[in-house]
Amino acid sequence: NISYEHHEQYNGNGYPRGIKGKDISLYGRIVAIADVFDALCTQRVYKEKWLLDDVVEYFKKESGEQFDPDLTKLFLDNLDKFLEIQKKYQ
Repeated sequence: NISYEHHEQYNGNGYPRGIKGKDISLYGRIVAIADVFDALCTQRVYKEKWLLDDVVEYFKKESGEQFDPDLTKLFLDNLDKFLEIQKKYQ
């Protein structure tokens, strides 16, 4: 489910099936957030990492669109814990 659904979007504009909302498994909705967070906060050969404030604004803007709004709120409310985990595994 995770590899199949983590590119689906809460509003139905994702892929591969264009499913939306709670039709996306909980695992897919969680990993969508984790995957984008990692991608934005990590420097890649093809892009610089984003500033944390910009990442937070992106998630706020995409809450209910790309991401499950309940999970996005949970993520942002506990961002300090996620940053600790990120730092531990860098």
